[in-house]
Amino acid sequence: MIMEGQEDNKRNKSGRNPKKDPSIHRYVFRLTEQENAKFLSLFETSGADSKAHFITSVLFEKQIKTVKVDMATMDYYMRLTTLYGQFRAVGVNYNQIVKILYRNFSEKKAAAYLFKLEKQTIELAQLCRAIIQLTEEFEGKHLIKKEEI
Repeated sequence: MIMEGQEDNKRNKSGRNPKKDPSIHRYVFRLTEQENAKFLSLFETSGADSKAHFITSVLFEKQIKTVKVDMATMDYYMRLTTLYGQFRAVGVNYNQIVKILYRNFSEKKAAAYLFKLEKQTIELAQLCRAIIQLTEEFEGKHLIKKEEI
């Protein structure tokens, strides 16, 4: 003989747990083409997971975070980072070359090669100064200042 309480327990063991405060109220509204385009634009810039969450956050004046990603800026930053890595690798190679020259050649021959290497190093230093200047300009235009946060 099965009691009614036991029968209910058997039915509720599977499935999703019920929410404490389920969303049961539904509202419908319609937008014109222009309003829809503006709505979609705002939704995309907000980074919200769903349109419903976005709408409720706007209605109840919750803070909405908008994130704009400038792909050209991101590409520039990535290339600058790669160039910096290559620049460091050149510095390591430079030190290795100087050691090898003095170990394998006479002082006169090593000095001749080092003179050629010096000329290239001067060009590299000028390039480094240009990179630093571009980086400072980039940071001035695109990075968020601490005061704005």
